Amino acid sequence: MIISFICIILIINIMETISSNRPKIVVIGSCNTDMVVKANRLPVPGETILGGTFYMNPGGKGANQAIAAARLGAEVTFISKIGYDLFGLQALEIYRSEKINTEFIFTDQKSPSGVALISVDSFGENSIIVAPGASRSLSTEDINKAEEKIKEADIILMQLEVPIDTVEYAATIANRYGKKIILNPAPASTLSNSFLNNVHTILPNRIEAEMLSGIKVMDIESAHRAAKAIGEKGIENVVITLGKDGAYVKEKDEYTMIPAKEVETIDTTGAGDVFCGAFSVYLSQGHSLAESVKFANAAAAIAVTRIGAQSAIPYKREVNL
Repeated sequence: MIISFICIILIINIMETISSNRPKIVVIGSCNTDMVVKANRLPVPGETILGGTFYMNPGGKGANQAIAAARLGAEVTFISKIGYDLFGLQALEIYRSEKINTEFIFTDQKSPSGVALISVDSFGENSIIVAPGASRSLSTEDINKAEEKIKEADIILMQLEVPIDTVEYAATIANRYGKKIILNPAPASTLSNSFLNNVHTILPNRIEAEMLSGIKVMDIESAHRAAKAIGEKGIENVVITLGKDGAYVKEKDEYTMIPAKEVETIDTTGAGDVFCGAFSVYLSQGHSLAESVKFANAAAAIAVTRIGAQSAIPYKREVNL
């Protein structure tokens, strides 16, 4: 009996040690439900296509990135807002099953939970329309309630599916405590230099990089010019994600093209979010920017071989560099 008790105490101590060694990441962002139709090709305006396959999956850039970070080894707190409806309640249960801290997922009694309508073609490319719902009411007051968690975190990971004022305010709070802020500037938006000055690393795709730099990203040379132009806004580290081509990296004054892993792409939905979550976890563990991008590429390469957003997110044991 005494031996059993001692074993239990040892197990508890081991689990606490493992938990304390996990990086702490706070994700601030959206929670949506994805309504996905997969067809041979995407319709042009005014066209109806028959023969698609329908899936309904939990999603939202914030939620996807939170789950990716949790599955890949981080202790995650998710700050978000849901509606008082079935979609919101289901999302909460999913986050809890992923061992994510849901203490700061607030409920909006007036707005529905967010929904994303996604079309995916036979090449895995997608088009997305988001009705953000309750995500658009995440407020600065909500951020204040979670300030202690921000203070404790190693990294703050954010996107732009919640109000920009809230994101900027959260960046100010995080910067006050000297936290690394990782920004995925999606959906594409115009951002102030004062906000960008608080960002440690920005992770735009081609379209978002063009919005930020004014330079259309077509190849490595244009990616270099775009990364340099974005850096001139006050950000030392820029990672432009280029899908199957990999990522172009500006780390202070060094520029590197890091290729993606070659895989057979089935569905790119959520792959960028997997990249962001994976990058944040690896960076928080003390790895370099380039090493973190390689890890993120490897995680995203697994995700695109699977259907869906959250259902496609790999676990740490699956990712090989």
